[in-house]
Amino acid sequence: MKQFALLALSAILATGTALAAGNADLNSRDLDIDKVNGSIHVPDNATAGTLSTVNGSIHVGDGAHATSATTVNGSLHIGANDTLESLDTVNGGIHVGANTKIAKTIEAVNGSITLAAGADVAGKVSNVNGGITLTAAHVGGGIETSSGDIDVGANSRVEGGILVKEDSSWFHFGVVRNPRIVIGPHAVVQGDMVFKRTVQLYVSDSATVGKIDGAQAIAFSGDKPPQ
Repeated sequence: MKQFALLALSAILATGTALAAGNADLNSRDLDIDKVNGSIHVPDNATAGTLSTVNGSIHVGDGAHATSATTVNGSLHIGANDTLESLDTVNGGIHVGANTKIAKTIEAVNGSITLAAGADVAGKVSNVNGGITLTAAHVGGGIETSSGDIDVGANSRVEGGILVKEDSSWFHFGVVRNPRIVIGPHAVVQGDMVFKRTVQLYVSDSATVGKIDGAQAIAFSGDKPPQ
């Protein structure tokens, strides 16, 4: 009887250990949020895994941590002092809050990208259509667009240069507008600035830039170039 009781107790303990391990795995998986229709909201100071939806926006609160945020039809709003690996959307804008760190890339197709003061992106920031705006922010892997304006604001820093690709759109409604590229006061662009299409390029007289290929820079003084 005693031997049977010990065997039963051992089985219970083993089962409990297995269940605990299973729950630990389940909890880890629960950090991922995957939807088809619907928005995703991560509260302030929360920790999450991969955030993914098809039709919906993603909002990450201040001081939060997540692996990545991806949507197809929707915007991404990332709060201040967050950390994520990457951001990706097809149709929608991307806003990155102050002092947030993105370890890899930010990519959009049709949508603007804005980086608030102190935001730090280690990789490339790219889109096809939509403005890209930096406010005292840092991009480590270059900026790339086809049809969007670029505003490298005052005291911002870009490594890896800037590339404006040819406009490959097959349909245009009305007059085609040339992208407006502004390198603001005390901003730094390390690497070549290459323009494969006609642009309006304004460079502050206090900015530091590398080689310019495909455009003629217009120098300006003060906070902003003429409209």
